Amino acid sequence: MQIPSRFEMKTLMEEHYDPCISLFLPIEQVGPEAQQNPIRLRNQLREIERQLKQNAGFATKKDELLQPLLNLPDDESLWQEKCQGLAIFRNLEQFHCYHLPERVKEQLVISSHFYLKPLLSLLANDGRFYLLALSQKEIRLLEGTRYTMQEVLLPEKVPERLAATLQYAQSEKELQYHSTGSGALVEKGGRHALVFHGKGENDEAKEHLTRYFQKINHGLRELLHDETVPLMLAGVEYLTAMYREVNTYPHLLESTLTGNPDDLSIQVLHQKAWPLVEPSLSQAQHEALAQYQEYAGTEQASNNISLIVLAAHEGRIATLFIARDREQWGRFDPLTEALEVHESAMPGDDDLLERAATQTILHGGAVYVLDQTDVIDNQLAAAVFRY
Repeated sequence: MQIPSRFEMKTLMEEHYDPCISLFLPIEQVGPEAQQNPIRLRNQLREIERQLKQNAGFATKKDELLQPLLNLPDDESLWQEKCQGLAIFRNLEQFHCYHLPERVKEQLVISSHFYLKPLLSLLANDGRFYLLALSQKEIRLLEGTRYTMQEVLLPEKVPERLAATLQYAQSEKELQYHSTGSGALVEKGGRHALVFHGKGENDEAKEHLTRYFQKINHGLRELLHDETVPLMLAGVEYLTAMYREVNTYPHLLESTLTGNPDDLSIQVLHQKAWPLVEPSLSQAQHEALAQYQEYAGTEQASNNISLIVLAAHEGRIATLFIARDREQWGRFDPLTEALEVHESAMPGDDDLLERAATQTILHGGAVYVLDQTDVIDNQLAAAVFRY
């Protein structure tokens, strides 16, 4: 299952000012309905061509935009993936096709930027979290969601390995640190290797490991400095306990995936980690809702879409709630801050809920997509502003 990563989502959120095609299709997996998937895609491609022809500014770019899309209905690999939905994005610079784990309604939007509202629940309510796997062999940082997990490229400042050798001939309380005559073993790349074996000076061994973990924490601080999602540790108990002592990331979870993660695939790590992290993610949404109720009626919160869109562009929204499967059409000019709200979609309109949500995410705020029964104050959007 391939869904867009957070980095890819941020790239898609950028303003492009050329024809951006966003197409969403629900996918049927079994029965006669499955045979209709390519047919519905062909119908949408014809609709894309029709809309491009009608727009004088887009018409000259029609053939170039459509060229990679026309082969999709006959691409067998596209339909072999088990999924509930399909998201296709195309402009003159980008072409992306994603298989989605959630069903989406059939929808086509051609605008100056990609339309991402149907994907926001994957990015917002998906339960994003990080897993830091500490082992003898390597350090791995994994980004997970409710559905997937993938490895994150670590900054150069994060050391690759705990040590060249970690031997446990005795219990960990009998560890002793030794160095070579030159002061330390040196691994490939210039990294110093620690060797633990035998008895004695556990305090010195702990000191070296503490310094090592401090380097990891320092490197992760730059990578996660604007993040608010939880971080879970995975590793043997004494290593994770030592890392907690030096950690400065404020969203480190108390729960730990205990055990050596060396031989566990990313899929297995995801299966083991999600049940541990999910309760804290649900709690975060409950706390965010409670905070909004506390601030409702004050300058710290609002359910006025006009105020929310402006605040989102200014980076002033800490938490945003929007209704699932609802749109609020209108126009907003970031330069003049002029905003129009329309009862139904007009040519050149944006979904103001989607615009507010993407801007909130780009500025580091949290977004929650709520079902109709959970929408706050019977409004399409509500926000808590930053202090």
